[in-house]
Amino acid sequence: MNRSTFDIRSTAEAHHPMHQKENNWTTVIEFFLLGFRCSQSISIFLFCLLLAIYCGTICGNLLIIALVSTSRNLHTPMYFFISQLSISDIVLTTDIAPNFLHVILNEGGKISFIGCLTQFSFFCTSIATECLLLAVMSYDRYLAICNPLRYASIMTGACCVKLTIICWVISLSIILIDVLKISKLDFCGPNIMNHFFCDLLPLLELSCSDTSAVELQIMLFSIPSVIIPMIIIIPSYSKIVFTILKISSNISRQKAFSTCSSHIIVVSIFYWTMFCVYVFPTKGQTLTISKILSLLYTVVSPLINPIIYSLRNKDIQKAIQETLTIHKAHHYP
Repeated sequence: MNRSTFDIRSTAEAHHPMHQKENNWTTVIEFFLLGFRCSQSISIFLFCLLLAIYCGTICGNLLIIALVSTSRNLHTPMYFFISQLSISDIVLTTDIAPNFLHVILNEGGKISFIGCLTQFSFFCTSIATECLLLAVMSYDRYLAICNPLRYASIMTGACCVKLTIICWVISLSIILIDVLKISKLDFCGPNIMNHFFCDLLPLLELSCSDTSAVELQIMLFSIPSVIIPMIIIIPSYSKIVFTILKISSNISRQKAFSTCSSHIIVVSIFYWTMFCVYVFPTKGQTLTISKILSLLYTVVSPLINPIIYSLRNKDIQKAIQETLTIHKAHHYP
């Protein structure tokens, strides 16, 4: 879409019925997502790539969930939490990818104010839940490696279910409060959002209200959803590494490290991309770079997670082989 076309669209949207006049205020009832501004050939390539990633993400995570549900060897706390992480990844990528595909195909796309808040709610809930689940998984590995004698008595099936429910309830509660606060803001200016989904910072930038109270509330609520999980993850793995290094047998040391190496990789990728966007944006970071980083943890990371757990985990590989063997035996007796 060239500059003149964009100017015409912007002018047309200024007179669109999406703007309602009330006491000399113009209330925005929908936004226009710009996505990535690129040539048609690049847009087609990006659409095909994203569609392939989305299909791979859904299939990969559903495979993890199915294997954990059906394979007896995977009926352990660690794999139960991995399946919950897969559910969170499916929610995250399904919330972002389909609408992004529409935005790419149409060189931009409209989303209603309610739709924007809904997308933001699912996005934040899945991100917060993933942060909490990663913390629970690190604590699980800490108990398994550093306190193995008490592991079975602490990490019972009931305990795993309770921890998972707590993660989802905390995330939903925090996000609902944040969304209610954001919904009370006035949006009376431009409705063009230079992003591919309704993220927090682009949304607040379009508000004509004072957003300081919302920003303070979100910062405070990030403590239980982001900061506390990190406080759990870092000491847990510090203790794990220290314990593994004390093991005299190389084979035992490698086996202990292999049980948590996949989780360390997933945590590193997830937090690195998220912190680059929201906490420590680099100087001179353009909007395009910011959107690419957002794309990494909203679309690419949910695809990488099942791949990492599958490639680096012998139990999951064994469960896949057993499933394929049973499938072949059933169809080719």
